[in-house]
Amino acid sequence: MNHSFYRAFEDRHRGSRDLIKSRLRAYANFIAPLTNLYHPATALDLGCGRGEWLELLGEAGFDASGVDLDEGMLTACRERTLNVEMADAVTSLRARPDDSVALVSAFHLVEHMPFAEVQALIREALRVLQPGGLLIMETPNPENLVVGASSFYMDPTHLRPVPPPLLEFVVEYSGFVRRKVVRLQESAQLHSAAPIGLLNVLDGVSPDYAVVGQKNAVPAVLAPFDAPFQADYGIALADIAARYEHQEEQRRAELHAGLRRLEDALVQQAQHLVEQAQHLVEIEERTTQAEERASQAEARAAQLGQRVVDLLSSRSWRATAPLRLAVEYAYRVRSAIQQDRLGNGIRRRLQGALLQGARLVLRRPRLKQATRRMLHYFPGLESRLRRMLHQYTMTSQSEPQQQAGDLSPRTLRMYRELKKSLDARKN
Repeated sequence: MNHSFYRAFEDRHRGSRDLIKSRLRAYANFIAPLTNLYHPATALDLGCGRGEWLELLGEAGFDASGVDLDEGMLTACRERTLNVEMADAVTSLRARPDDSVALVSAFHLVEHMPFAEVQALIREALRVLQPGGLLIMETPNPENLVVGASSFYMDPTHLRPVPPPLLEFVVEYSGFVRRKVVRLQESAQLHSAAPIGLLNVLDGVSPDYAVVGQKNAVPAVLAPFDAPFQADYGIALADIAARYEHQEEQRRAELHAGLRRLEDALVQQAQHLVEQAQHLVEIEERTTQAEERASQAEARAAQLGQRVVDLLSSRSWRATAPLRLAVEYAYRVRSAIQQDRLGNGIRRRLQGALLQGARLVLRRPRLKQATRRMLHYFPGLESRLRRMLHQYTMTSQSEPQQQAGDLSPRTLRMYRELKKSLDARKN
């Protein structure tokens, strides 16, 4: 591949030098103890690229050198007076003596190599490292589904993604006493409590990772490295997937709770509507019953009204009209007398009217018979009329002159005719 093409490609897609150097500072806690352990602390960077890591190592006090097969990358390093040479990574390691290097690093190199060469690189790195020395290998993280399925293949020199468990196992299998998977470059927002979406599951896993291996040494040499090896780094696919699933379970639980509350509210409302409907049915039934009773009352009233009409139209009603008139007068007189509302003259006039009605009845045999039959059904009334007539007769006999003087000519004439009729009845 044309060397200028690959350097231009790296400049476009890898990021600026400052950006890459800021990312590489994530390893500061791992390499810092090495500068205290060895003087000078030598470092070999395999596939050094544009030299950002070599610059950081020099700033940290390392005696660092690098190798690469791309002349364009080496030119970029030489422009910054970095110690680099064109060499193959495994060949360069094999040229080094045992226990001669404090740090071996390979950033975004193993994905360009056949797996057998990766194994050889790891074995040779273990050989050349000093006791307690470190091997750092960084590569794209295929746990990030977008990286593994898409962006990894943006680099035409990539062969295949290397999953973190595989690279870690090779380091362990090769004999490193400690190894640590360090996931890198994920969004800081994913470390907050902010909700995550499906896209975060697909693209939120740390896009890069590294396996850091340490060569065995006495405990005093290994102890300064305990903290960085025990820390947690980045976001794994299993972690973000579990977090997303937990969030979705909470959402589903909240949704189900909301649906249950809505269902309870609808049930209560339905019960209330049923109660209202039952109440309306009861009201309708009572209304129907009231209407039926009203209809029955109307029918009864109509029947009674018809009876009244029939009664008023009957011959007996017309025949007993004078008697009813006399009874009405009698009741009025009695009431007036009991309440002392009548004077002697008015009392006599009313009595005369009563006698006039009685005379009318007595002068008509058929009416007299009808009256007797009628009074037969009203014994109390008949008794009162007889007492009144008897009382009037006795009063007339004891005080004839006074009665005659107090009566009007018309009343007197009526009185005489009634008396004559009564006398004739007695004889």
